[in-house]
Amino acid sequence: MATIDRHATALALAHALSAAERGLAVIPLSRTKLPALRSPHHDQPEPTPCHGECGRPGHGVYDASTDPRRIRELFAAAPWASGYGIACGLPPHHLIGIDLDTKSGTDASAALRELALRHLFTIPATVVVVTPSGGRHIWLSGPPDAVIPNSAGRLAPGIDIRGAGGYLVGPGSRTEHGVYSTVPGTAQLPPGACPPALLRLLMPPARAHTGPSKPPVQHGQGLVQFVLAAHEGQRNTRLFWAACRAYENGIGETLSGELTDAAIRVGLTEHEARSTIASAARLTGHA
Repeated sequence: MATIDRHATALALAHALSAAERGLAVIPLSRTKLPALRSPHHDQPEPTPCHGECGRPGHGVYDASTDPRRIRELFAAAPWASGYGIACGLPPHHLIGIDLDTKSGTDASAALRELALRHLFTIPATVVVVTPSGGRHIWLSGPPDAVIPNSAGRLAPGIDIRGAGGYLVGPGSRTEHGVYSTVPGTAQLPPGACPPALLRLLMPPARAHTGPSKPPVQHGQGLVQFVLAAHEGQRNTRLFWAACRAYENGIGETLSGELTDAAIRVGLTEHEARSTIASAARLTGHA
């Protein structure tokens, strides 16, 4: 049973309602940063492809709303919620989140600066949220006709993208590791427009039509070797990156066994390996 901290829930609701006033659709989150409401279909033997059509809450980002009454109903159904998520890709802002990680052993901020220099774009003045681990979420606004997919490390190691179907942890949320907060001076800014050059990098790569597709075995084996080359302190990060790439390329299920074996060989437990691969599947929308 989740511990209920009514003060944290009240604060989260207040922040969520404030975000909704700015046109940002929100959902309640637990301290683990996951949607606070469990799926109403969780006890069914076969997964139900329902995105809220059943009318019940518990469909993750598909519950997101800007309606104060609906938001209060969602939080009332999840009195253990201590944070809120902001759905990306929805009007009017069509939010895109640039997640600069600090736990991967790479300097994601430097990687973004290098991309900006290489592709000649500048990040505009916008909302920037600091995570409890010291990472940063940069909010950008996309055009209404662009569907930006979620990705992990595709742009550069340590840079994750939250797009359509994803969400960002809202500032003021309290998690197991601390509180999310805005960088001073950015809280009241509107999401800045995503630079066209960056937008092109975020768009999904065009698929080449060259006849019947063949399993990208060599690419898959390269991901396995990437995990096998991990040193202590890199193992989980490398496995997560490789699993995300595998799922994005349609070979996640096929390669998961080999990635698990590789992770075990470099020192992770089977449970750690399978949990990391499952996280990659969820993030890339394959869970």
